[in-house]
Amino acid sequence: MANNHFSRKLTRYYTWYTFLFFVFLISLAILEREGVPRSWIGYLFMFVTIIIYAGIGVLCRTSDITEYYVAGRRVPAVFNGMATAADWMSAASFLSLAGGLYLQGFDGLAYIVGWTGGFCLVAMLIAPYIRKFGQYTIPDFLGARFAGKDDSNLVRLLAVLATVFISFIYVVAQIYGVGLITSRFTGVDFSVGIFLGLASILVCSFLGGMRAITWTQVAQYIIILVAFMIPVVWLSIKHSDNPVPQISYGSFLPKLSSLEKTFENDPKEKDVRAIYTLRANEFQEKIQHLPGSWEHGRTELTANLEQLKNGAGNLIQIKSATRALESYPATPEEARTRWIDMQNMYLAKSHAGFSQYTPYAAKTQSESNDKRNNFLALVLCLMMGTAALPHVLTRYYTTPSVTESRDSVFWSLFFIMLLYITIPALAILLKYDIYTSLVGSKFSDLPAWVTYWANIDKLNPLVSIIDINNDGIVQLSEINIDGDIIVLATPEISGLPYVISGLVAAGGLAAALSTADGLLLTISNSLSHDIYYKMIDPSASTQKRVTISKLFLLVVALFAAYVASLKPADILSLVGAAFSVAASTLFPALVLGIFWKRTNHQGAIAGIITGFSVCIFYMIYTHPLFGGNIHNQWWHIAPISAGVFGVPAGFIAMTLVSIFTPKPDIHTLELIDYIRAP
Repeated sequence: MANNHFSRKLTRYYTWYTFLFFVFLISLAILEREGVPRSWIGYLFMFVTIIIYAGIGVLCRTSDITEYYVAGRRVPAVFNGMATAADWMSAASFLSLAGGLYLQGFDGLAYIVGWTGGFCLVAMLIAPYIRKFGQYTIPDFLGARFAGKDDSNLVRLLAVLATVFISFIYVVAQIYGVGLITSRFTGVDFSVGIFLGLASILVCSFLGGMRAITWTQVAQYIIILVAFMIPVVWLSIKHSDNPVPQISYGSFLPKLSSLEKTFENDPKEKDVRAIYTLRANEFQEKIQHLPGSWEHGRTELTANLEQLKNGAGNLIQIKSATRALESYPATPEEARTRWIDMQNMYLAKSHAGFSQYTPYAAKTQSESNDKRNNFLALVLCLMMGTAALPHVLTRYYTTPSVTESRDSVFWSLFFIMLLYITIPALAILLKYDIYTSLVGSKFSDLPAWVTYWANIDKLNPLVSIIDINNDGIVQLSEINIDGDIIVLATPEISGLPYVISGLVAAGGLAAALSTADGLLLTISNSLSHDIYYKMIDPSASTQKRVTISKLFLLVVALFAAYVASLKPADILSLVGAAFSVAASTLFPALVLGIFWKRTNHQGAIAGIITGFSVCIFYMIYTHPLFGGNIHNQWWHIAPISAGVFGVPAGFIAMTLVSIFTPKPDIHTLELIDYIRAP
């Protein structure tokens, strides 16, 4: 009864919150119509939402250990589902997933299928059992399950290291996203944007822990949902007179296929592709004549700059020539790498693309088979990685009971589904909008959004539309759009007022902040509870443990913000790899730890180390970022899917070592019986 009363009270609070948020949105729309500058609207959106999140953090401040670690274990299933959905909808999901589907078509569905399937594994294999265990962290569960006869903490330590490794990569990417969104929509410096977002994260996490984060994430989910739905519904009404985009977008697939076939055979499109072929050949010639071609290019740029400085050019030309010289490859080796990338890019553009709506489309059956294998491998890695992500699993410690924990997974899937079945609709409807309104238009009539997004980063333009064949008409082959701006630019592309652009930015910010909150708390709680309390000072008071957790949270947050402020170009590519690492390292231990009593301390150590080692080795061996070579791939499996090798290796090592070493003690067997009892 008490829990039902609490649920009704929460429903009332968040209903009022949603109503007032719509009032705020309408007020900003009125201000825009009255001529208030766009920058002011951007500031209002960012700062009001950040103040809301910080306010919830202040109201929910606590020093109680159970409240701080697991929100008092009294979060109703529906609200925990909303909080988990917000925790899950990171900046990558909110901003990049639609862009991936826009650019990759069917291949991009691997992310939606894998991440959704992962929650099915959570519901069936893990969530109810860790809730029955009833402690605070995932390393806590693994440490207790695999303590062994000597109460060794080695498995706990390995689980903490894995948790910190996986979560830190993830949190840096979220904070990077916070800085990106804040700086683009308010005009503040990137580093300032990072620390503005960090202030909100810290007020929330530092003061109230899981209690504050949970209620903030529910508020953030509402903003995420509203921000994503409004532009997609508008596009659906604009092109089909149907306000349900999830139903209407299917009718546009044959239309897009027909348009792409027309573009493929268009003589002007063929002219553009021929020019791309010539450019690819030019880079091939440069590569063949290295290092002489590198020296010649550098000398030519230096001479051009000197000529401009001696009076032949204006300030703009001098700045442009200086940037060209500064960005020129520093060594012949760097030139080779960069020119090969450019050659491959132009070669890809020189060919008419395959239908993005046909599964595993390729030139040959062999290539099609490779695409299918990579699709399935990625789905499996994302499923198992999702089921092993510590910051997601920790959320299921917060429910009042095992039944509510299982129900909570259902609501998590439901609230994630609302967005995930809408993301393909956004990608398809926006592509149709661009094909019908931008392709074939005159360069003199380019819409304002093209200039706006092109000028945000002039060195690496987010949108590039160049008249390659000098005919004054926009061809499809001349349009280059960065997938990460698809969602952010949707309101402007579809003709919606700027206030909706601000709303979408606020939704992206909410997605990044909610995930960053959960990740930082997961790292700090693992360090304070599993390292400090369980291994260093078991007699520490609850007040001291919470204080230590807050200190760890502050240090980790500041360090992550510092790393993100350096703009690490490759950190985003590592996020996808985090799923393979999580799957390889933690998934076998979690599953066998629950369902196979024979798994023991030695087996868990062998499985965690083996899974992690195989996964990391394959990534280093095959990923150019780490000095590897794509030709080293096993069965042509991409490095991001290294988990398909790491997970079996972890399971095999754990099984074999457990069989050939002593059985678990009676206390461990009793623990397994306890968590598996209904």
